[in-house]
Amino acid sequence: MSTSSPEAVKKLLENMQTDLRSLSMECKKKFPPVKEAAESGIVKIKTIAARNTEILAALKENSSEVVQPFLMGCGTKEPKITQLCLAAIQRLMSHEVVSEAAAGNIINMLWQLMENGLEELKLLQTVLVLLTTNTVVHDEVLSKAIVLCFRLHFTKDNITNNTAAATVRQVVTVVFERMVAEDERFKGIIEQPPPVQGNTNRRSVSTLRPSAKDAYMLFQDLCQLVNADAPYWLVGMTEMTRTFGLELLESVLNDFPGVFLQHQEFSFLLKERVCPLVIKLFSPNIKFRQGTSTTAPPAPVEKPYFPICMRLLRVVSVLIKHFYSLLVTECEIFLSLLVKFLDGEKPQWLRAVAVESVHRLCVQPHLLCSFCQSYDMKQHSTKVFRDIVNALGSFIQSLFIVPNGGSTAAVGAPAGGSGSGAQGTAQGGPGTGGGSGTLTTQAAFEYRGTWIPLMTVSVQGSAKATYLEMLDKVEPPSIPEGYAMSVAFSALLDLVRGITSMIERELTMEEEAAAEFRETHPDQEWKPEPGSHLVWEEMVNASWCGLLAALSLLLDASTDEAATENILKAEMTMASLCGRVGLVTPRDAFITAICKASLPPHYALTVLSSNSSNLSSKAYSIQGQSVQIISPSSESHQQVVAVGQPLTAQPQGTVVLTAKNIQCMRTLLNLAHCHGAVLGTSWQLVLATLQHLVWILGLKPAVGGALKPGRAVEGPSTVLTTAVMTDLPVISNILSRLFESSQYLDDVSLHHLINALCSLSLEAMEMAYGNNKEPSLFAVAKLLETGLVNMDRIEILWRPLTGHLLEVCQHPNSRMREWGAEALTALIKAGLAYKHDPPLAQNPRLQLLLLNPLKELSNVLHADIRQKQLECVLQILQSQGDSLGPGWPLVLGVIGAIRNDQGESLIRTAFQCLQLVVTDFLPTMPCTCLQIVVDVAGSFGLQNQELNISLTSIGLLWNISDYFFQRGEAITQELEREEEALQKQAQEKGETLNRPFHPAPPFDCLWLCLYAKLGELCVDPRPAVRKSAGQTLFSTIAAHGTLLLQPTWHIVVWKVLFQLLDCVRTSSTTADKEKIESGGGNILIHHSRDTAEKQWAETWVLTLAGVARIFNTRRYLLQQLGDFFEAWEVLLNHIQSAALSKNNEVSLAALKSFQEILQIVTPVKDSDKAGDALAAMGVPPVLIDPLSASGPGRPLVRSDSLVERLTRYNGAELQAPPPGEESALEDSALWWSAWNTWYRTGTESTRPPCGPAEKLAFIPSQPFLTALIQIFPALYQHIKANFSMDDLKKLGVILHGAVSVPISSDASPFILPSYTEATLTSLQEAVLTALDVLQKAICVGPENLQIMYPAIFEQLLLFVEFSCKPPQYGRVETKHVANAKYNQIQLFAPAEWVALNYVPFAERSLEVVGDLYHKTACHKAVINEKVLQNIIKTLRMPLGLKYACPSESTWKLAVSSLLKVLSIGLPVARQHASSGKFDTMWPELANALEDFLFTKSTPPDNLSIQEFQQNESVDVEVVQLISTEILPFANFIPKDFVGQIMTMLNKGSIHSQAPSFTEAEIDVRMREEFSKVCFETLLQFSFSNKVSTPQEGYISRMALSVLLKRAQDVLRRYVEDERLSGRCPLPRQQVTEIIFVLKAISTLMDSLKKTLPENVDGNTWAQVIALYPTLVECITCSSSEVSTALKEALGPFKDFMQPPVSKVQNGES
Repeated sequence: MSTSSPEAVKKLLENMQTDLRSLSMECKKKFPPVKEAAESGIVKIKTIAARNTEILAALKENSSEVVQPFLMGCGTKEPKITQLCLAAIQRLMSHEVVSEAAAGNIINMLWQLMENGLEELKLLQTVLVLLTTNTVVHDEVLSKAIVLCFRLHFTKDNITNNTAAATVRQVVTVVFERMVAEDERFKGIIEQPPPVQGNTNRRSVSTLRPSAKDAYMLFQDLCQLVNADAPYWLVGMTEMTRTFGLELLESVLNDFPGVFLQHQEFSFLLKERVCPLVIKLFSPNIKFRQGTSTTAPPAPVEKPYFPICMRLLRVVSVLIKHFYSLLVTECEIFLSLLVKFLDGEKPQWLRAVAVESVHRLCVQPHLLCSFCQSYDMKQHSTKVFRDIVNALGSFIQSLFIVPNGGSTAAVGAPAGGSGSGAQGTAQGGPGTGGGSGTLTTQAAFEYRGTWIPLMTVSVQGSAKATYLEMLDKVEPPSIPEGYAMSVAFSALLDLVRGITSMIERELTMEEEAAAEFRETHPDQEWKPEPGSHLVWEEMVNASWCGLLAALSLLLDASTDEAATENILKAEMTMASLCGRVGLVTPRDAFITAICKASLPPHYALTVLSSNSSNLSSKAYSIQGQSVQIISPSSESHQQVVAVGQPLTAQPQGTVVLTAKNIQCMRTLLNLAHCHGAVLGTSWQLVLATLQHLVWILGLKPAVGGALKPGRAVEGPSTVLTTAVMTDLPVISNILSRLFESSQYLDDVSLHHLINALCSLSLEAMEMAYGNNKEPSLFAVAKLLETGLVNMDRIEILWRPLTGHLLEVCQHPNSRMREWGAEALTALIKAGLAYKHDPPLAQNPRLQLLLLNPLKELSNVLHADIRQKQLECVLQILQSQGDSLGPGWPLVLGVIGAIRNDQGESLIRTAFQCLQLVVTDFLPTMPCTCLQIVVDVAGSFGLQNQELNISLTSIGLLWNISDYFFQRGEAITQELEREEEALQKQAQEKGETLNRPFHPAPPFDCLWLCLYAKLGELCVDPRPAVRKSAGQTLFSTIAAHGTLLLQPTWHIVVWKVLFQLLDCVRTSSTTADKEKIESGGGNILIHHSRDTAEKQWAETWVLTLAGVARIFNTRRYLLQQLGDFFEAWEVLLNHIQSAALSKNNEVSLAALKSFQEILQIVTPVKDSDKAGDALAAMGVPPVLIDPLSASGPGRPLVRSDSLVERLTRYNGAELQAPPPGEESALEDSALWWSAWNTWYRTGTESTRPPCGPAEKLAFIPSQPFLTALIQIFPALYQHIKANFSMDDLKKLGVILHGAVSVPISSDASPFILPSYTEATLTSLQEAVLTALDVLQKAICVGPENLQIMYPAIFEQLLLFVEFSCKPPQYGRVETKHVANAKYNQIQLFAPAEWVALNYVPFAERSLEVVGDLYHKTACHKAVINEKVLQNIIKTLRMPLGLKYACPSESTWKLAVSSLLKVLSIGLPVARQHASSGKFDTMWPELANALEDFLFTKSTPPDNLSIQEFQQNESVDVEVVQLISTEILPFANFIPKDFVGQIMTMLNKGSIHSQAPSFTEAEIDVRMREEFSKVCFETLLQFSFSNKVSTPQEGYISRMALSVLLKRAQDVLRRYVEDERLSGRCPLPRQQVTEIIFVLKAISTLMDSLKKTLPENVDGNTWAQVIALYPTLVECITCSSSEVSTALKEALGPFKDFMQPPVSKVQNGES
């Protein structure tokens, strides 16, 4: 709670009233005035509280009155009352309600109490509260208060004394703090002379403000008092001690340096009062020499007095520290004194405190720097800084040389002198000795028998003194042994640390400033201020000799690891500092010292020759012959930790390393690690030393170049203790870190390092040549490490580095070589992996630089190196493949540098790399490299070491093509940009651009290269490779050809496809026909592939099919090329030669290709339906496959839909040809060319062999012929416009030939139907289809085409003949299929040839003839060419043979066809009867009918009744035709013909025709119905109602007479038979016949009756009447049916019973 808050005020008022009441109570009896005062005080307080709002201010105003009662109370001198009053007064003070006047009164009252010796502690407390809570006390009052405290300090009471001393210190501080606060308040206010106060002291300085004045007066009096003079201001002092005065002066100077630096008045005091005082007080110490007592001088102190001397040194430290700038000259004196105090003649304690003081200076490097500037660098001035350093050095040396006078202990005694009991620090220092082998347990230095223990005196960097702090000692203390050494050692280390850290900090700042300057003013040169550098150089030059001497001595003498460490660190920091400041000699001196200390004592290494001045001009050599004792090492008891073999030729066999050697080695590593940048030429020293140490320790390089402890290779060379074994990993780690830190070196330093390593390595290589000794790989390993960490600026060191390593790779020593390759490949990998700035992608030069050594490795012949090279490539691809950019050509070059003599494993590794490239990296490489990828992949396809690799590489080519297709646009753009640039360059140089397939655009060239490569692979000697390559080539062209420009297609067609076809054709025709035995190992080869010829046949098939497919799918595109016709001819020529090759597989395939280029789609099998959906969308099936499965490798991501891409590349397939180009596309020349090819092929292949039949001729297979014929219809569609009769004849020849070809008996089971099935072979169907197409075309075609009908009929009728007379094929013997033996068992026996079953074919032809005639009967050509006659003529053969036909169906079909044809043809014939064109037809027809109806062949025995009746019904049909189509029109028909017909009908209607009874029986049995029809027909035409023409009448007369003649015959025969048969009934047929005749007679009678008499010929009547007697004879017959019929027949004769009247009348008329 604050003192001014309302609660606090309230509480204060209450307390005061309580205090006053208590006071009044106490004083009631003895001191009534006090009581009254107290009571009026209560009233006063109440009044104040009531009247004022600001109570505290009011109280302060009236404080004199308020305090009065308490002051009176103190005046009573009663302890109880006094205490009560002092407490109350303190309460008022703490609430700051005491005014200046009141304060004065209080001080006066306290003074009285002091003089009376009352309540001394309470007084001090009250003074303190008064002075600290407010600033109302000034001037004399203040001085009175201070004097009061001083006086209390010198009382008899110890507690009071100490309390007073503390109070004095606090009060002095308060006075100065007030001044600081006042300065702070007035900061920024313009100074005005302060108003002159009334009571100014005559001695004060008028310009100072009040608080400052107090401080000034106080300080001035303190000086006076120390100097034993009277004070001016502190009036009333009675006594004073110098020690206390000095302490107060020191604290003021130390705590308030600002006061003295800012105010002149105070600075003046410092110069004029303090310094002279100090110098005066020092005099006894200066003059004192130990051991000589001088006569006492007239001064208060004769002998050096420890307390004063020590306090003076403290004051001096403060003066130097804070006021050096003010007191330059004075400080020079002080420092000289300090140096003198270190002298050996001075007392021990004095030297100890002097060393402590020097130590205090050593931790303030800026001071040291100032000393150097102020003294050392001025002419005619003491070299103070150098003296300090040298003094420290000689102080340390003196401790080793002079026996320790201050210590009663003997030399070599354990730590701790006589004073060690008093000082805890004397026992300090780590208790670990130099090694576990010695007895020492304490850190110490030992040199030539002198043993000095080492204590921990202070924390590094802070001078924590022991003796300078002994403010309570009066007697000089005894100094423990080793203390002075320990402080000096610390001072030395702190000195080095301080100087180096300061200079380095300054250097760093300067470098930063320089960098900043360069950024802001890039065009100007940075010029540092020369001053600072000079100071630093002066400091180093002044100190290095002394430091090196002292440090070397200490290093040699040190037995403690920690001390050694510190010494080494000091030497290292000095070396680095010298390097940074550019002082080479001291740098090399320090480095040499460390190097020497690292190696065994007498190790020969010329590099470290003791003469460090000509270090730079030395030639360094590992095998130095000069043996020098380099280390001045005493016979120290160092622990031996390793025994090893020297790398050089040493006289002694092994060398020994001690723990200290190892420690020094670690420092050396550290030096190189942290300060490599400043080593410059010293790298040679450092690396040579390290190489020797590494060798002695037996470290060997591991991955990445780090050295790891390895097994010693020769003999028991290396013996390591466990102590060093644990160190080794650390050392190897530091070694690695050392080279890692080379990344922080600047370029020059880095070159120093690389050069040093290269020269070490060359020496190692030299040594490894002659002998089989293990080579030193230190340099190679470290070159690798250095390269790895300096990737960011690899350019500057790459050439020397890799150049050297490539030499190492060719070294005969395999270990050396292996390491060279390891280092080189590791560097390349790292170089590529590194994130350079700018990135490698934007820095092609750097990338090529990095990859170049990899390429160079291809020239090394050692296989192990090539293996490493390829493994490296694989790793590069796996890690950096995405960013290789311009480096691709190099990498691909390395992958592709394969030769067949390299062995499988190298090829396999290289191929892995290629696979990785193709699967993962095509998108990231520059497009210009794609061609190289194609070449490399091709070269793997062509290598013959490993078939699988060849095949896989073809797969890769497919992937590549797929990639080209998908990224077409991007690749095109990039390549075109590249092309422009190249073009420009070429123009500038005046050259022409040279690249394969030049005129084509670059993207197309890429494709062409790919196609060319695949083309090469298509004619590889290995069939598997050919097959794979062929499929790939055509798939790629088919799938991706849309991307090519028109002119490029020209090259594809001529340079790629046709060239390939030529090669394949040549190879196939010349291939070996020898059988290949099993294909290596247990692989069986199928018999269809067991000769080279057969394998080449497969290739030929593939190739031809592929080319044809391309011609088909790319038709529109190719047609726009100028020389499409030539190309077409060439292709057709290839197809023809393949079709005519004597290999079934090839020839059939050739036709398939032919079909394809004519765009004839063969029927789709179910399995192919998949493509339909896409095809329906208009996507050609060729494009579907490759895109849905992008070959091996990872699926390529599709950027856009298939259809979009196709349309974008104007795929011709998706667009109909533009109108107007129809004519071009239907270019008849092409089709006629195709027709000619077809014709030639057909003619050649179907021409029967002409030689003797024994020689096994090549007979084309059925599928081949089928395919051949199937081509015609489509072909015809395009040539029909000019298709002539000649062409038709050519066609006929081929069709006839094709159908005549027999089948090999091996094939027959697969092609022929079983003999009984009436089906056509596909060939036969094809032939008919061809003719069908023709006739349909003629049908819709123009008039002039119709002349072809007869030819078609002719062709068809030829085929019809086959039904009875199969064709011959040359002289080849054919067997009937049933008789041919299948040669399945003896596979290679000559096959027999089987004739086909032609019946179905002939029959189908016949049907076609019928249909065709139906359509064409009336055509002029058909009439003129006597087609009908030919048809009848042809049919006559099967009709005549009837039952003798090979197949029963034939004659039936023949009849039905005849009927059909006649039904159409006869009306036509009648129509043209007059023209005589049909005259020859009639006899032919009559013969045909005759042959058929009365055939000579007998029906087979097994014919059933039903069948017989069916056959008879056919005969009946024929007769019906006669009755409907011929006889009614007799007048248009030649008479002879009608006569023949009548005769025939007559013959048919009479049964008794057959010569023998039995035959007649059979005949009658067979043809009852037939006879009846014949008879009816005869009857029908016997007369007719009206005779329109004489012709007609003639027919009916003829018919009637024939009929009557026939009735007469039948009746007679019946009567005859009846008589002969006796009781036996006659056969059923005969009875039927007689009944029929009788019915006929009755019918005839009716007809005659109805006819007009004049129409009936007299002759007829006679014949009718002549029948009567015969009828009468029949009456005797036994058959009731006959009787009934007879009755009906006899009935009409009644009309003849009366004479015909009309005749007489007629006769009369």
